[in-house]
Amino acid sequence: MRQVALFGGSFNPPHVGHLMAATFVRATRAVDEVWLVPAFDHPFGKALTPFDDRVALCERLGQDCGPWFKVSRAEAEVGKEGRTIELLEYLLPQHPDTRFHFVIGSDILADLPKWKAWDRIEALVEVVVLHRAGFPSPRAFGPPIVEVSSTAVRAALNAGLRPDGLVPRQVLDLIESRQLTFGHP
Repeated sequence: MRQVALFGGSFNPPHVGHLMAATFVRATRAVDEVWLVPAFDHPFGKALTPFDDRVALCERLGQDCGPWFKVSRAEAEVGKEGRTIELLEYLLPQHPDTRFHFVIGSDILADLPKWKAWDRIEALVEVVVLHRAGFPSPRAFGPPIVEVSSTAVRAALNAGLRPDGLVPRQVLDLIESRQLTFGHP
């Protein structure tokens, strides 16, 4: 049975923390692939850069990783509220030969009561909680992942700064070539 780690998020924009998290999961868990799954719409109403641009940025993020790193457009195909349970209910029947793992950062744990059908999510997939720097939790796996956020990256970009060291150069190059903007931090 194929093992796939689903790593969802807005990726608005993707940064080195996302790349490190995906690489860490691949290196330490028994998974064949890691799929970044950009949100089509944010369920809590967060403004997002267009979906196709964020998919392209995620593809750039993983261009040097190899065939284990995939970017899924599944959120655009689900066509509902953008809830994780809807994504899983869409993917599971399509991939009966796959065991999915769902990757979240420890910074998300406080928000789980707001998630639709969290208990059902935990019943359907193995949840992997990564230790996000600044958000310690006994549920977290591994050392703290580098402290960087899309919010900080957006703030730098909006200030006209190039956030080298926070975003891989190939992602920054695509942001610049497409003249992407990311709204308020």
